[in-house]
Amino acid sequence: MTTQEPKPVEEMSFEEAMGELERVVGQLERGDVPLDQSIALYERGAALKKRCEAKLREAEEKVAAITLDADGAPVGTKPADGL
Repeated sequence: MTTQEPKPVEEMSFEEAMGELERVVGQLERGDVPLDQSIALYERGAALKKRCEAKLREAEEKVAAITLDADGAPVGTKPADGL
């Protein structure tokens, strides 16, 4: 059985990154992995978190662009708090 390399974080969709981040957090919370593997998981988790944040920012920018009128003025919407 061959071990498949994990998909590069920068190629993941938001959903893929979030799903893997949840798995990483679960492994770290269980505490049943060796220290060196925990460090690697933490680093991957940080990269996954960064990817999720970037994808959310992209989505927010797209929504903002869609909600502008021809003059660039907002059309009855405002950004969600915390995004």
